[in-house]
Amino acid sequence: MSHDHTGPSRFSVWAPHHQRVRVRIHGGDRDMEPGAGGWWYTDVPDAPHGTDYAFLLGGDPVPLPDPRSRWQPHGVHGPSRVYDHTAFRWTDAGWTGRALAGAVLYELHIGTFTPEGTFDAALGHLDHLVDLGVDLVELMPVNAFDGARGWGYDGVLWGAVHEPYGGPDGLKRLVDACHGRGLGVVLDVVYNHLGPSGAYLPRYGPYIDGENPWGPSLNLDGPGSDEVRAYVIDNAVGWLRDYHLDGLRLDAVHALRDSRAVHLLTELSEEVDALAAGVGRPLSLVAETDRNDPRTVAPREAGGYGMTAQWSDDLHHALHAALTGESQGYYADFATPDALPRTLRRVFLHDGGYSSFRGRAHGAPVDRRTTPGSRFVGYLQNHDQIGNRARGDRISATVSPDAQVCGAALVLCSPYTPMLFMGEEWAASTPWQFFVSFPDPRLAEEVRRGRRDEFAEHGWEADVADPADPATRDRSVLRWNEPQRAPHSEVLGLYRALIALRRARPELADPRLHRFGVEATDDGRLLVLHRGALRVVCNLRSSSAVAVLDHPAGAVLLASKEVNTDGATVTLPAESFAVVETRPH
Repeated sequence: MSHDHTGPSRFSVWAPHHQRVRVRIHGGDRDMEPGAGGWWYTDVPDAPHGTDYAFLLGGDPVPLPDPRSRWQPHGVHGPSRVYDHTAFRWTDAGWTGRALAGAVLYELHIGTFTPEGTFDAALGHLDHLVDLGVDLVELMPVNAFDGARGWGYDGVLWGAVHEPYGGPDGLKRLVDACHGRGLGVVLDVVYNHLGPSGAYLPRYGPYIDGENPWGPSLNLDGPGSDEVRAYVIDNAVGWLRDYHLDGLRLDAVHALRDSRAVHLLTELSEEVDALAAGVGRPLSLVAETDRNDPRTVAPREAGGYGMTAQWSDDLHHALHAALTGESQGYYADFATPDALPRTLRRVFLHDGGYSSFRGRAHGAPVDRRTTPGSRFVGYLQNHDQIGNRARGDRISATVSPDAQVCGAALVLCSPYTPMLFMGEEWAASTPWQFFVSFPDPRLAEEVRRGRRDEFAEHGWEADVADPADPATRDRSVLRWNEPQRAPHSEVLGLYRALIALRRARPELADPRLHRFGVEATDDGRLLVLHRGALRVVCNLRSSSAVAVLDHPAGAVLLASKEVNTDGATVTLPAESFAVVETRPH
């Protein structure tokens, strides 16, 4: 629906299989005129910002929301509301953007970042993020889904901002405030499936083709798919243009089924690059993918999809297995002593070799000479890797603060783009659990049962938190009184110091993989990262260890505990790290 202040308001909808389409507005129903390609149109003279409307398809008496709705104040089953993007007064005219390379990402979920769970409540903690040193705030999905509380991956109206969070103006206030503090904003968007409640798209036209593990899968290559692809691309461009966002994180792109010669991701990266040129600031596309395929981040001119970056689950799994000793499920292949140093060096552990979890060979090698490490997002924790555990327990529930900080040092001093998950920086005591609030009790029970079955299948025998119990969400809310108290304050101090050092010493953010060396002992518990003249020494053992460097040790720039240097040797206490400057012989 496009809305023009100067003339009549034009309502349009794609409904190619229907003989009649009406718009319900101002208490009456108005017939729409058929146009080319299955589109329907009508002009309504007086439908300003704030006018409610819905569509009626054929003889069906049930009014449906607009598939391209910008505002759903009554929830995903209710009417849509006209939203005029020009009405908001931005103050970020001086914002020049934030490139992904060299940046530190911070993933947060609006609904649990604060007890209130709103955009406006999040504003009160932006200074914490600035003091921490992050560059880009990555918001988990904020588009409309059924129920007040949830992760956001069950969205059904991709262009409307979830009303309980604060609606479209609330998101704009947050982005505007972030830009005012020098923070960029990346939004998580889900194009691989529709949620189970309120998914009316298939009633309008051939939007859906089959299923994937999460739900109905988009028709990207069958008859009628031109308009479906345009729907996705218009949505992505709309977020970046109309909400002044700095990038998008694309959920599970391996589940996009597209057999066309030009893949949807390639088309999307072309459009976003064109928009970036037009708005004069960098715009990033970060893909989540399970494929370990370097083509995801290869430039289009080299035959790749042109994504700015992709998430690197292999690095997470290697770090997690090394720190916790867990070896069940997909951690099995990562439990060997060489898994962590190998993954640090090569980006993927599975880069063409056998994956026992998948029962087949998986992945392809990354060319470390030509591919910058900044194209891979590295993390010790993220929403999936915490929330998809039976108890939603963070790594801080399993390992000591000392061990967690060692993991953080390996991420923040690596050539990859580092990302933190909200609360990680102070080893938050709160879990982050999977929760939903579907009003339909049968759907809530299905989710509850499905969750239990999934954990049994992965070999996780545990009590699974009830996703539909409101207490599950409440347990997951950050406690903002923790960062001031020990041991949380000490962890926060080290995270801040690591990020500050990464900014002060460009060697630590250098994305060149062929300039990055990793040495490790046979047990994989003592690692030395080579970062220019700096050496990041990390002792994961439960006893002290002596590392022998390739050059004499100079100043210790940062250490988590008291370390001793003597010539080229560095003695570190148990579970500690040090960043040491070396001197030439």
